[in-house]
Parts: sequence; structure tokens; C-alpha cells
Amino acid sequence: MKRLLILEDGTVFEGEAFGAEANIFGEIVFTTSMTGYQETITDQSFNGQIITFTYPLVGNYGVNRDDYESIAPTCKGVVVKENARLASNWRNQMTLDEFLKRKGIPGISGIDTRALTKKLRQHGTMKASMVEPGDQLEHAFDQLKATVLPTNQVAQVSTTKPYPSPGVGRNVIVIDFGLKHSILRELSKRQCNITVMPYDTTAETILELNPDGVMLTNGPGDPKDVPEAIEMIKKIQGHVPIFGICLGHQLFALANGANTYKMKFGHRGLNHPVREIATGRIDFTSQNHGYAVDEKTIDPEKLMVTHVEVNDGSIEGIRHRDYPAFSVQFHPDAAPGPHDAVHLFDEFMEMMDAGKEHA
Repeated sequence: MKRLLILEDGTVFEGEAFGAEANIFGEIVFTTSMTGYQETITDQSFNGQIITFTYPLVGNYGVNRDDYESIAPTCKGVVVKENARLASNWRNQMTLDEFLKRKGIPGISGIDTRALTKKLRQHGTMKASMVEPGDQLEHAFDQLKATVLPTNQVAQVSTTKPYPSPGVGRNVIVIDFGLKHSILRELSKRQCNITVMPYDTTAETILELNPDGVMLTNGPGDPKDVPEAIEMIKKIQGHVPIFGICLGHQLFALANGANTYKMKFGHRGLNHPVREIATGRIDFTSQNHGYAVDEKTIDPEKLMVTHVEVNDGSIEGIRHRDYPAFSVQFHPDAAPGPHDAVHLFDEFMEMMDAGKEHA
């Protein structure tokens, strides 16, 4: 069955339908990941977005029970060059087509994803819709132009109530802006006693629990749309060690007077080289973000830049000069991707232990 992908600049791609029925709108982005499509689709940082995979074959190893980054994905659609009809892997439980049908996510295959990616690189991310050919194109264009993309994405994906992930070690509060399960896995590997809390949790509530550290997770959208989190970070820093990842990194920067900006097409993929300034060490990292911290707005008396992107020089890590707090733009938890930067979780552990010693 045919299906159409319509971009707001008037471009129409015709391809084959798979997954759920289509009549959706969202921001279309691309990821350069060669593997890890299940983790990518279930990453809540893709909330409201249509994901284009640049790798030509997707779905060849199916979907399994172990690689979820969230149980209820909220991306809007999936675009691939070729959707594998058969899945072959010893962990396979269902095909990508079956998985998308169950989750209510439409897909389109058989289109020129290289041409689509080139367009997004040239013109930036844009609104798009996925519809069935029977729908009137003119009406679909009008709808697309009139669509206003939501700004409450973090509220859509964050937990509404606190919940524990019990351990026997350090007490860590994880503020859920759209967390990946792999962050919890890395903390659990280090025997942390975890409490996951909603995005709008107040500083007073956090400090009352007397945690050893606070993790600010990844999440979707513009960090400036979460002002309550910025205020919370201002109040807890200096009282408790902080580690921010992705959106958490941007929020930490905003809380310390820096500014953020929307990137032309963002960083999404598993092959982004990041240089640690102090050592010159290069880590290949997993990334998924459309916003970045503006280097020109960083106050050098407050924050120190620790990591930069090798390809475009954008800010990838900062550390507070006075408080035990640091953040990175990439995903040290990987999933999918290389584990080069997983040592940052150990640095967080050391930071919490040092905080106990000085308490």
C-alpha cells in the first residue's frame, strides 16, 4: 500500500506503508545510526518527531524485550529506505512492522532517504506529515502549514509520580525529563539506590530527601520550555552533586546564566567524536539533540567548558567552578552506541563520595 510523506516546503515523497495507519504531523529529523533502531524509536527525546534513518536497511534483526529505552514510545513516525520483511536474530520477538503497529506508529519505506537527509541538512529540520494517498494533498498541505508543534513535550513524557529502583549504595535522585532506561541501568550497575521523580519536582522536595546526588536526564524539546527545572537546579546546586545528560546539560547551563539555541539539524547518531579539553582524549559518542549551549554566553567565572564536538566545535560538556556539578551533551550511557564515555558515571560516583567525606 502506498503512503505519502509531505514536507512543509512542498516536497512530497511517495513510498510503501508499514506500521500503523498514517495521519500524523511532527518535526522531521534524521539519525545517522547504523544500528540500534529499537533504542532510537523508544528514546523519549524523539517525542513528537518523525525519525529518518540514513542507514539503508532497518528492521533486519527485529525487536526484542531487552533493548527498550521506554515502554511507550512517543515518536510520530519512522522513515526508512528499506524495511526488512524478515527479522533474523536469536533475541527477535517480532518484526519492526509488528512493533510499530502495536505502538500506533506509522512508517514509510522505499523513499530516497539520502535526498531527504540532504534537504534537511541544507534547509534544517522542518514540519512534516505522513498521510495515505487517498487524502487530498491540498488539504494535507493546509493542515501541515497550520499545525503548531507542541512545547509541553517534557510534561508528556516525564513520570507523573515518583518511583524507586531500589539499590544498596548511594542515594541518587533522577529527575525524569524523558529518561532512557540505560541511565537507570548504569546507575543500578553501580548499586545506586534510585528514586525517579517528575520533571517539575521542587528543590525543597529534593533536598528534604537528602540525596547523595541528583541526575538530570535527557528529554525532548527546547530546554527553555521547562523553566521550573531551571529554577530547581539553581536552588539545589551547591547543596548536592549534580550530573546532567543531554537536555539535563542544557538546563544546567541555563541555570548558570548561559544561553541555548536551536541547531540547524541537530546531532542524532552514534558516531559523534567529542574531545575532552583537559586530556585531549577523543570519545565516540551517542547523541540525540536539536538544541545546544551557546559558547559565547558561558560565564567563565562560573562554568568551565570540558568537552567540545570535533566536527563542528559545539559545546559538549561543562563543569561548575565552585560546586560539584557537571554535565555533558552526549549520552555516556550509549544504548545504542559506543561506550567510550561510560566512565563519566564513575566520575559521578566519585563526586558523590567526595561530597560525603566533606559533609
